Amino acid sequence: MKEGKSSRRDFLESAAKLGAALGAAALAESLPPFSRLLEPNEPRAEEACSLGELIRQAPVARYWASVKTAASCSACHEAPPGAKAHKHQADVVQCLLCANRCVIPEGGRGRCQARLNVRGTLLSLVYGRPITEHVDPIEKKPFFHFLPGSQAYSLATSGCALRCRFCQNWQISQARPEDYSVPFTPPGALVKRASERKAPVIAFTYNEPTVFTEYLCDTARAARKAGLRCVLVSCGFMNEAPLREMIEVLDAIKIDLKGFSPEFYRDVSSARLEPVLRSIQQVAKSGRHLEIVNLVVPTLNDSEKMLSGLVKWMASEVGTEVPLHFTRFHPDFQLLNLPPTPVETLDHARSVAMSAGLKYVYVGNVPGDPGNNTYCPSCKAVCIEREGFFVTSIRMKDGKCAACGHAIAGVWK
Repeated sequence: MKEGKSSRRDFLESAAKLGAALGAAALAESLPPFSRLLEPNEPRAEEACSLGELIRQAPVARYWASVKTAASCSACHEAPPGAKAHKHQADVVQCLLCANRCVIPEGGRGRCQARLNVRGTLLSLVYGRPITEHVDPIEKKPFFHFLPGSQAYSLATSGCALRCRFCQNWQISQARPEDYSVPFTPPGALVKRASERKAPVIAFTYNEPTVFTEYLCDTARAARKAGLRCVLVSCGFMNEAPLREMIEVLDAIKIDLKGFSPEFYRDVSSARLEPVLRSIQQVAKSGRHLEIVNLVVPTLNDSEKMLSGLVKWMASEVGTEVPLHFTRFHPDFQLLNLPPTPVETLDHARSVAMSAGLKYVYVGNVPGDPGNNTYCPSCKAVCIEREGFFVTSIRMKDGKCAACGHAIAGVWK
Protein backbone atom coordinates (compact mmCIF):
# COMPACT_ATOMS: atom_id res chain seq x y z
CA MET A 1 0.00 0.00 0.00
CA LYS A 2 2.83 2.36 0.85
CA GLU A 3 4.51 1.55 -2.45
CA GLY A 4 1.37 2.62 -4.34
CA LYS A 5 1.17 5.94 -2.50
CA SER A 6 4.86 6.57 -3.12
CA SER A 7 4.49 5.89 -6.83
CA ARG A 8 1.54 8.25 -7.06
CA ARG A 9 3.45 10.97 -5.22
CA ASP A 10 6.48 10.51 -7.54
CA PHE A 11 4.22 10.78 -10.57
CA LEU A 12 2.62 14.02 -9.37
CA GLU A 13 5.99 15.55 -8.51
CA SER A 14 7.39 14.61 -11.93
CA ALA A 15 4.34 16.04 -13.68
CA ALA A 16 4.67 19.31 -11.78
CA LYS A 17 8.37 19.60 -12.67
CA LEU A 18 7.64 18.87 -16.30
CA GLY A 19 4.93 21.55 -16.41
CA ALA A 20 7.27 24.11 -14.93
CA ALA A 21 9.99 23.21 -17.40
CA LEU A 22 7.73 23.68 -20.39
CA GLY A 23 6.97 27.24 -19.31
CA ALA A 24 4.21 29.58 -20.35
CA ALA A 25 5.64 30.15 -23.84
CA ALA A 26 5.62 26.48 -24.75
CA LEU A 27 2.09 26.14 -23.39
CA ALA A 28 0.88 29.05 -25.46
CA GLU A 29 2.28 27.47 -28.63
CA SER A 30 0.27 24.31 -27.98
CA LEU A 31 -3.05 26.15 -27.64
CA PRO A 32 -5.54 26.45 -30.48
CA PRO A 33 -6.66 29.92 -31.58
CA PHE A 34 -8.73 31.64 -28.90
CA SER A 35 -11.67 31.83 -31.28
CA ARG A 36 -11.93 28.05 -31.10
CA LEU A 37 -12.54 27.99 -27.36
CA LEU A 38 -16.01 26.64 -26.74
CA GLU A 39 -18.69 28.49 -24.84
CA PRO A 40 -20.14 26.72 -21.78
CA ASN A 41 -23.29 25.58 -23.58
CA GLU A 42 -21.60 24.17 -26.70
CA PRO A 43 -21.06 20.43 -27.19
CA ARG A 44 -17.77 18.94 -26.03
CA ALA A 45 -15.80 15.85 -26.94
CA GLU A 46 -16.34 12.76 -24.83
CA GLU A 47 -12.86 12.70 -23.32
CA ALA A 48 -9.87 14.97 -22.79
CA CYS A 49 -6.84 13.11 -24.09
CA SER A 50 -4.32 15.93 -23.65
CA LEU A 51 -3.89 19.27 -21.94
CA GLY A 52 -4.39 21.04 -25.26
CA GLU A 53 -7.72 19.29 -25.83
CA LEU A 54 -8.74 19.93 -22.24
CA ILE A 55 -8.06 23.63 -22.73
CA ARG A 56 -9.94 23.71 -26.03
CA GLN A 57 -13.04 22.37 -24.32
CA ALA A 58 -12.82 24.43 -21.12
CA PRO A 59 -15.50 27.08 -20.50
CA VAL A 60 -14.73 30.60 -19.36
CA ALA A 61 -14.58 30.75 -15.58
CA ARG A 62 -16.49 33.12 -13.32
CA TYR A 63 -15.09 35.33 -10.57
CA TRP A 64 -11.99 36.87 -12.08
CA ALA A 65 -10.86 40.20 -13.49
CA SER A 66 -8.27 41.57 -15.86
CA VAL A 67 -5.52 43.44 -14.01
CA LYS A 68 -3.53 44.71 -16.98
CA THR A 69 -4.89 48.19 -16.31
CA ALA A 70 -4.29 48.12 -12.55
CA ALA A 71 -2.99 51.47 -11.32
CA SER A 72 -0.63 50.00 -8.75
CA CYS A 73 0.71 46.75 -7.35
CA SER A 74 -1.54 46.97 -4.31
CA ALA A 75 -4.61 46.65 -6.51
CA CYS A 76 -3.97 42.94 -6.89
CA HIS A 77 -1.13 41.83 -4.64
CA GLU A 78 1.06 42.91 -1.76
CA ALA A 79 3.72 45.45 -2.68
CA PRO A 80 6.66 46.85 -0.74
CA PRO A 81 6.17 50.27 0.90
CA GLY A 82 6.77 53.11 -1.53
CA ALA A 83 6.35 50.98 -4.65
CA LYS A 84 5.66 53.05 -7.74
CA ALA A 85 2.40 52.75 -9.62
CA HIS A 86 2.64 50.72 -12.81
CA LYS A 87 0.60 48.73 -15.27
CA HIS A 88 0.87 45.00 -15.50
CA GLN A 89 1.90 43.23 -18.66
CA ALA A 90 -0.89 42.45 -21.09
CA ASP A 91 -3.23 39.52 -20.49
CA VAL A 92 -2.63 39.20 -16.74
CA VAL A 93 -5.74 38.23 -14.75
CA GLN A 94 -6.62 37.96 -11.09
CA CYS A 95 -8.75 35.09 -9.87
CA LEU A 96 -11.35 36.24 -7.36
CA LEU A 97 -12.70 32.81 -6.44
CA CYS A 98 -10.74 31.92 -3.32
CA ALA A 99 -8.85 33.92 -0.72
CA ASN A 100 -5.52 33.28 -2.46
CA ARG A 101 -6.62 35.85 -5.07
CA CYS A 102 -4.00 34.54 -7.49
CA VAL A 103 -2.51 36.94 -10.05
CA ILE A 104 -2.02 34.77 -13.11
CA PRO A 105 0.10 35.59 -16.18
CA GLU A 106 -0.80 34.32 -19.64
CA GLY A 107 -0.29 30.57 -19.79
CA GLY A 108 -0.23 30.32 -16.01
CA ARG A 109 -2.59 28.75 -13.50
CA GLY A 110 -3.98 29.59 -10.13
CA ARG A 111 -2.62 27.84 -7.10
CA CYS A 112 -5.45 25.30 -7.32
CA GLN A 113 -4.20 24.20 -10.78
CA ALA A 114 -7.82 24.15 -11.96
CA ARG A 115 -8.00 27.59 -13.61
CA LEU A 116 -5.79 28.66 -16.53
CA ASN A 117 -5.16 32.04 -18.15
CA VAL A 118 -5.41 31.76 -21.94
CA ARG A 119 -4.68 35.08 -23.67
CA GLY A 120 -6.22 37.13 -20.90
CA THR A 121 -9.27 34.91 -20.28
CA LEU A 122 -9.52 32.62 -17.27
CA LEU A 123 -10.79 29.14 -18.05
CA SER A 124 -12.08 26.37 -15.77
CA LEU A 125 -10.25 23.15 -16.62
CA VAL A 126 -12.41 21.09 -14.24
CA TYR A 127 -15.92 22.01 -15.39
CA GLY A 128 -17.70 18.75 -16.17
CA ARG A 129 -14.66 16.66 -15.20
CA PRO A 130 -15.46 14.69 -12.03
CA ILE A 131 -12.64 12.24 -11.38
CA THR A 132 -14.38 10.33 -8.61
CA GLU A 133 -18.04 9.57 -7.92
CA HIS A 134 -19.41 7.44 -5.09
CA VAL A 135 -22.52 6.96 -2.97
CA ASP A 136 -21.82 7.57 0.74
CA PRO A 137 -23.92 7.86 3.87
CA ILE A 138 -24.59 11.55 4.56
CA GLU A 139 -23.00 10.95 7.98
CA LYS A 140 -19.62 10.37 6.30
CA LYS A 141 -19.39 14.01 5.18
CA PRO A 142 -20.09 14.41 8.14
CA PHE A 143 -23.61 15.82 8.38
CA PHE A 144 -25.37 14.64 11.54
CA HIS A 145 -28.25 17.13 11.52
CA PHE A 146 -29.19 16.99 7.83
CA LEU A 147 -31.46 14.18 6.59
CA PRO A 148 -29.89 11.48 8.81
CA GLY A 149 -29.58 8.07 7.21
CA SER A 150 -29.72 9.47 3.66
CA GLN A 151 -27.43 8.45 0.84
CA ALA A 152 -25.33 11.15 -0.80
CA TYR A 153 -24.14 10.91 -4.40
CA SER A 154 -20.63 12.28 -3.86
CA LEU A 155 -18.22 13.68 -6.42
CA ALA A 156 -15.01 15.62 -6.84
CA THR A 157 -12.72 17.05 -9.47
CA SER A 158 -8.98 17.61 -9.01
CA GLY A 159 -7.54 20.71 -7.34
CA CYS A 160 -7.50 22.57 -4.04
CA ALA A 161 -6.65 26.06 -2.82
CA LEU A 162 -4.84 24.66 0.24
CA ARG A 163 -1.81 22.46 0.79
CA CYS A 164 -2.77 20.60 3.96
CA ARG A 165 0.05 18.34 5.07
CA PHE A 166 -2.45 15.82 6.50
CA CYS A 167 -4.76 15.61 3.47
CA GLN A 168 -6.26 12.14 3.05
CA ASN A 169 -7.37 12.87 -0.52
CA TRP A 170 -4.07 14.38 -1.69
CA GLN A 171 -3.99 12.17 -4.80
CA ILE A 172 -6.82 14.27 -6.24
CA SER A 173 -6.65 17.52 -4.28
CA GLN A 174 -3.01 18.11 -5.24
CA ALA A 175 -3.34 16.83 -8.81
CA ARG A 176 -3.78 18.70 -12.07
CA PRO A 177 -6.84 18.12 -14.26
CA GLU A 178 -4.72 16.52 -17.01
CA ASP A 179 -3.47 13.87 -14.57
CA TYR A 180 -6.83 12.13 -15.07
CA SER A 181 -8.45 11.35 -18.40
CA VAL A 182 -12.21 11.36 -17.81
CA PRO A 183 -15.27 11.89 -20.01
CA PHE A 184 -17.10 15.20 -19.90
CA THR A 185 -20.16 14.93 -17.64
CA PRO A 186 -22.76 17.71 -17.88
CA PRO A 187 -24.67 18.75 -14.74
CA GLY A 188 -27.83 17.01 -15.90
CA ALA A 189 -26.02 13.69 -16.15
CA LEU A 190 -24.92 13.93 -12.51
CA VAL A 191 -28.49 14.60 -11.44
CA LYS A 192 -29.68 11.62 -13.47
CA ARG A 193 -27.06 9.34 -11.92
CA ALA A 194 -28.01 10.43 -8.42
CA SER A 195 -31.69 9.81 -9.16
CA GLU A 196 -30.96 6.37 -10.62
CA ARG A 197 -29.04 5.46 -7.46
CA LYS A 198 -32.00 6.74 -5.40
CA ALA A 199 -29.75 9.21 -3.59
CA PRO A 200 -31.77 12.24 -2.44
CA VAL A 201 -28.60 14.28 -1.91
CA ILE A 202 -25.69 15.30 -4.14
CA ALA A 203 -22.52 16.07 -2.19
CA PHE A 204 -19.63 18.13 -3.52
CA THR A 205 -16.70 16.78 -1.54
CA TYR A 206 -13.31 14.96 -1.44
CA ASN A 207 -11.26 17.80 -2.97
CA GLU A 208 -12.08 21.49 -2.41
CA PRO A 209 -15.30 22.06 -4.39
CA THR A 210 -14.71 25.81 -4.55
CA VAL A 211 -12.32 25.16 -7.46
CA PHE A 212 -15.28 23.91 -9.52
CA THR A 213 -17.79 26.51 -8.36
CA GLU A 214 -19.25 26.97 -11.84
CA TYR A 215 -19.92 23.25 -12.21
CA LEU A 216 -21.19 23.01 -8.63
CA CYS A 217 -23.72 25.80 -9.02
CA ASP A 218 -25.00 24.58 -12.38
CA THR A 219 -25.41 21.07 -10.98
CA ALA A 220 -27.14 22.32 -7.83
CA ARG A 221 -29.65 24.32 -9.86
CA ALA A 222 -30.43 21.28 -12.03
CA ALA A 223 -30.72 19.10 -8.93
CA ARG A 224 -33.18 21.47 -7.28
CA LYS A 225 -35.44 21.28 -10.32
CA ALA A 226 -35.35 17.50 -10.01
CA GLY A 227 -36.24 17.59 -6.31
CA LEU A 228 -32.77 16.67 -5.03
CA ARG A 229 -30.79 18.47 -2.32
CA CYS A 230 -27.14 19.51 -2.58
CA VAL A 231 -24.48 19.87 0.11
CA LEU A 232 -20.96 21.26 0.19
CA VAL A 233 -17.97 19.91 2.11
CA SER A 234 -15.43 22.73 2.12
CA CYS A 235 -12.32 24.24 3.69
CA GLY A 236 -14.11 27.61 3.68
CA PHE A 237 -11.25 29.44 1.96
CA MET A 238 -13.38 31.23 -0.64
CA ASN A 239 -14.29 34.88 -1.20
CA GLU A 240 -17.66 36.35 -0.25
CA ALA A 241 -19.23 36.69 -3.72
CA PRO A 242 -18.79 33.07 -4.86
CA LEU A 243 -19.85 31.82 -1.43
CA ARG A 244 -22.98 33.96 -1.70
CA GLU A 245 -23.88 32.21 -4.97
CA MET A 246 -23.19 28.79 -3.48
CA ILE A 247 -25.35 29.54 -0.45
CA GLU A 248 -28.22 30.40 -2.78
CA VAL A 249 -28.16 27.03 -4.56
CA LEU A 250 -27.06 24.68 -1.76
CA ASP A 251 -29.08 23.16 1.07
CA ALA A 252 -26.30 22.57 3.62
CA ILE A 253 -22.64 23.43 4.08
CA LYS A 254 -19.95 21.78 6.18
CA ILE A 255 -16.75 23.75 6.76
CA ASP A 256 -13.49 22.45 8.16
CA LEU A 257 -12.10 24.76 10.81
CA LYS A 258 -8.70 23.12 10.75
CA GLY A 259 -7.18 24.91 13.71
CA PHE A 260 -7.62 28.08 15.66
CA SER A 261 -4.40 29.98 15.06
CA PRO A 262 -2.95 31.85 12.07
CA GLU A 263 0.33 29.97 12.59
CA PHE A 264 -1.35 26.57 12.22
CA TYR A 265 -3.01 27.59 8.96
CA ARG A 266 0.23 29.06 7.65
CA ASP A 267 2.52 26.18 8.60
CA VAL A 268 0.25 23.16 8.11
CA SER A 269 -2.18 24.24 5.37
CA SER A 270 -0.28 27.05 3.61
CA ALA A 271 -3.31 29.26 4.11
CA ARG A 272 -4.84 31.89 6.40
CA LEU A 273 -7.36 31.57 9.20
CA GLU A 274 -9.27 34.84 8.77
CA PRO A 275 -11.00 33.99 5.44
CA VAL A 276 -12.24 30.71 6.91
CA LEU A 277 -13.74 32.44 9.94
CA ARG A 278 -15.37 34.97 7.64
CA SER A 279 -16.91 32.20 5.51
CA ILE A 280 -18.30 30.41 8.57
CA GLN A 281 -19.89 33.61 9.79
CA GLN A 282 -21.33 34.32 6.33
CA VAL A 283 -23.01 30.91 6.15
CA ALA A 284 -24.26 31.15 9.74
CA LYS A 285 -25.85 34.56 9.08
CA SER A 286 -27.49 33.29 5.90
CA GLY A 287 -29.56 30.74 7.80
CA ARG A 288 -28.38 27.89 5.58
CA HIS A 289 -27.74 24.66 7.49
CA LEU A 290 -24.14 24.61 8.74
CA GLU A 291 -21.92 22.11 10.50
CA ILE A 292 -18.27 22.57 11.53
CA VAL A 293 -15.47 19.99 11.71
CA ASN A 294 -12.16 20.27 13.53
CA LEU A 295 -9.65 17.54 12.71
CA VAL A 296 -7.60 17.26 15.91
CA VAL A 297 -3.95 16.65 15.00
CA PRO A 298 -1.62 15.61 17.85
CA THR A 299 0.98 18.27 18.80
CA LEU A 300 -0.25 20.70 16.12
CA ASN A 301 -3.75 21.91 17.07
CA ASP A 302 -4.69 19.92 20.17
CA SER A 303 -3.52 22.32 22.87
CA GLU A 304 -5.95 23.48 25.52
CA LYS A 305 -5.54 27.04 24.29
CA MET A 306 -6.34 26.09 20.69
CA LEU A 307 -9.39 23.98 21.54
CA SER A 308 -10.87 26.41 24.05
CA GLY A 309 -10.30 29.33 21.70
CA LEU A 310 -12.14 27.55 18.90
CA VAL A 311 -15.04 26.65 21.18
CA LYS A 312 -15.40 30.17 22.60
CA TRP A 313 -15.37 31.66 19.11
CA MET A 314 -18.03 29.18 17.96
CA ALA A 315 -20.28 30.00 20.91
CA SER A 316 -20.01 33.77 20.52
CA GLU A 317 -19.78 34.21 16.74
CA VAL A 318 -21.63 31.27 15.19
CA GLY A 319 -24.15 30.04 17.73
CA THR A 320 -24.56 27.23 20.21
CA GLU A 321 -26.88 25.15 17.97
CA VAL A 322 -24.42 24.72 15.07
CA PRO A 323 -23.10 21.13 15.27
CA LEU A 324 -19.36 20.83 15.93
CA HIS A 325 -17.40 17.65 15.15
CA PHE A 326 -14.00 16.85 16.67
CA THR A 327 -12.60 14.15 14.40
CA ARG A 328 -9.70 11.78 14.79
CA PHE A 329 -6.53 12.30 12.76
CA HIS A 330 -4.93 9.33 11.00
CA PRO A 331 -1.39 9.61 9.56
CA ASP A 332 -1.37 10.41 5.84
CA PHE A 333 0.38 12.40 3.11
CA GLN A 334 3.18 14.45 4.70
CA LEU A 335 2.36 13.73 8.36
CA LEU A 336 3.07 10.03 8.52
CA ASN A 337 5.29 10.66 11.54
CA LEU A 338 2.42 11.59 13.86
CA PRO A 339 0.24 9.08 15.75
CA PRO A 340 -3.56 8.90 15.52
CA THR A 341 -5.35 11.26 17.85
CA PRO A 342 -5.89 9.72 21.30
CA VAL A 343 -9.59 9.14 21.89
CA GLU A 344 -9.18 10.80 25.28
CA THR A 345 -8.19 14.03 23.55
CA LEU A 346 -11.35 14.01 21.44
CA ASP A 347 -13.58 13.21 24.40
CA HIS A 348 -11.96 16.05 26.35
CA ALA A 349 -12.48 18.49 23.47
CA ARG A 350 -16.14 17.50 23.35
CA SER A 351 -16.45 18.07 27.10
CA VAL A 352 -14.87 21.52 26.79
CA ALA A 353 -17.32 22.46 24.04
CA MET A 354 -20.37 21.18 25.91
CA SER A 355 -19.27 23.07 29.03
CA ALA A 356 -19.08 26.25 26.96
CA GLY A 357 -22.73 25.86 25.98
CA LEU A 358 -22.52 24.20 22.56
CA LYS A 359 -25.50 21.88 22.31
CA TYR A 360 -24.46 19.41 19.62
CA VAL A 361 -20.84 18.27 19.81
CA TYR A 362 -19.53 15.05 18.29
CA VAL A 363 -16.52 12.77 18.27
CA GLY A 364 -15.70 11.59 14.73
CA ASN A 365 -13.75 8.67 13.26
CA VAL A 366 -14.14 6.68 16.50
CA PRO A 367 -16.86 4.05 15.97
CA GLY A 368 -18.71 3.17 19.15
CA ASP A 369 -17.82 6.37 21.00
CA PRO A 370 -20.85 7.86 22.83
CA GLY A 371 -19.95 11.13 21.12
CA ASN A 372 -21.30 9.70 17.85
CA ASN A 373 -24.88 10.06 19.08
CA THR A 374 -27.20 13.06 19.09
CA TYR A 375 -28.56 13.93 22.53
CA CYS A 376 -31.48 16.16 23.44
CA PRO A 377 -30.10 19.36 25.01
CA SER A 378 -33.06 19.46 27.36
CA CYS A 379 -33.59 15.94 28.76
CA LYS A 380 -30.31 14.34 27.54
CA ALA A 381 -32.13 11.44 25.90
CA VAL A 382 -30.53 9.85 22.82
CA CYS A 383 -32.39 11.22 19.79
CA ILE A 384 -30.21 9.66 17.08
CA GLU A 385 -28.02 6.63 17.70
CA ARG A 386 -25.12 5.89 15.34
CA GLU A 387 -22.54 3.19 14.79
CA GLY A 388 -19.74 4.69 12.75
CA PHE A 389 -21.31 6.35 9.70
CA PHE A 390 -24.60 4.49 10.03
CA VAL A 391 -27.76 5.47 11.88
CA THR A 392 -29.11 2.62 13.99
CA SER A 393 -32.12 4.37 15.51
CA ILE A 394 -33.94 7.69 15.42
CA ARG A 395 -36.07 8.71 18.40
CA MET A 396 -37.53 11.94 17.11
CA LYS A 397 -40.92 13.08 15.91
CA ASP A 398 -41.37 16.09 13.63
CA GLY A 399 -37.88 17.31 14.43
CA LYS A 400 -38.40 17.06 18.18
CA CYS A 401 -37.09 14.79 20.91
CA ALA A 402 -39.49 11.86 21.28
CA ALA A 403 -38.94 11.85 25.04
CA CYS A 404 -39.64 15.48 25.96
CA GLY A 405 -40.68 17.30 22.78
CA HIS A 406 -37.68 19.67 22.68
CA ALA A 407 -36.94 20.92 19.14
CA ILE A 408 -33.61 19.62 17.76
CA ALA A 409 -31.84 22.01 15.37
CA GLY A 410 -31.40 20.62 11.88
CA VAL A 411 -33.08 19.58 8.62
CA TRP A 412 -35.04 16.39 9.18
CA LYS A 413 -37.43 16.14 6.20
